[in-house]
Amino acid sequence: MLTPGVFKAYDVRGIYPSELDEDGAYAIGRGYVEQFEPRRIAVGRDMRVSSPSIAAAVIEGAADGGADVLDVGMVGTEMVYFAVGELGLEGGVMVTASHNPKEYTGMKIVRRGALPVGGEAGLLEIRDRALRREWRDASRGQVVQEDIWDRFVARVLSFVDVDAIGPLRVVVDAANGMAGVMLPPVLERLPQVDAVPCFFEPDGTFPNHEPNPLLPENREFIVGRTRSEGADFGVAYDGDADRCFFVDDSGQFVPGDFVTALFAQQVLEKEPGGKVIYDVRASWAVPEAIEAAGGVPLVNRVGHSFIKQRMREEGAVFAGEVSAHYYFRDFSQADSGVVPFLLMLELVSRRGSLSAVLEPYRSRFFLTGEINTPVSDVALKLQELKERFGPEGRVSHLDGLSVESDDWHFNVRPSNTEPLLRLNLEARSQDLMSRKRDEVLDVIRD
Repeated sequence: MLTPGVFKAYDVRGIYPSELDEDGAYAIGRGYVEQFEPRRIAVGRDMRVSSPSIAAAVIEGAADGGADVLDVGMVGTEMVYFAVGELGLEGGVMVTASHNPKEYTGMKIVRRGALPVGGEAGLLEIRDRALRREWRDASRGQVVQEDIWDRFVARVLSFVDVDAIGPLRVVVDAANGMAGVMLPPVLERLPQVDAVPCFFEPDGTFPNHEPNPLLPENREFIVGRTRSEGADFGVAYDGDADRCFFVDDSGQFVPGDFVTALFAQQVLEKEPGGKVIYDVRASWAVPEAIEAAGGVPLVNRVGHSFIKQRMREEGAVFAGEVSAHYYFRDFSQADSGVVPFLLMLELVSRRGSLSAVLEPYRSRFFLTGEINTPVSDVALKLQELKERFGPEGRVSHLDGLSVESDDWHFNVRPSNTEPLLRLNLEARSQDLMSRKRDEVLDVIRD
């Protein structure tokens, strides 16, 4: 089974087995190899119930197509990215549905350099080949097991000064996802960290809560447990552990743009003058923090394929998105969920209470967070917003519509997959933020 709708803007995602099953996974693996003609690729998988058989099918398809396949086993998504970059492979496939509910399966596909294969970079061609199933003759490739764990642990730890990480108590919610597998060998190297592991057992049925910390109901646990444990901070992971979400010592959620600002300063301490990329939704805190640290802020479209390409073009040292994707030049320009955790450990060890570190941001920048609204005509709404608010500031169409005034700004972007508009707005005061939020939403919802 392989329905065309499982091919999304950035990856493959669908319900198992009604939208995507092993036969479809075989076709995707083979179609990928026939489209890009890689000699060697890595294939990994997450802990979902369907992942072992889906990954085995991808491996068979890729090998039948002529590629040598390194089976890296059950790993987090960033470990496939790492394997592709570290081992000089021509590509890789991670079998995962990320933060989606348990009935989903999917794949994140990359080519040489861990560059993502999305809708604008070959994924639609893979779709067409997989649906046609007109395979060319090929000499079957070899399949070998590859253990990358020691190299991965060494690389992520290289981003911090392990000796500087002092006594800290940290709550970690792995949501029965891949963080529960990835973090233990890292934490073993950090004897000063008193980690409180929660839901570390990999379980694709997600018995405790869905592995999507973007939803407030899935953050309730980490907020409550961080407070009850008196922890220095808490961290919650999504299913494939390439994103992590932080709460401070008071149990308050930390927006991804504030985290980007903090990490940018850390990275720039080691590499003064470096370029840092952030997305159009971000708080003013981000470019201001980058400039204050002597870096060069570069605003960019949302989406990992655009971010990673821009990082290569600019030689940027770091990039961060509001959605909690954090990218590192020295990690194949890829996003990681483990490196940010380590950076936060180092930051709190050196600077003290996370809530105190964040207070200057929270007292100056007032954010709505992302507000999604269904609309019947996306293009018409964007035009209405431009006509209504464009005269109040500078207009940009880099990604959706952005309007920037001196004391408030917003970005509205259409969803890639449904008739939604996504609003992110910020102002210099709470009152102004509330007022402008309501004004913009009135136009969107009218």
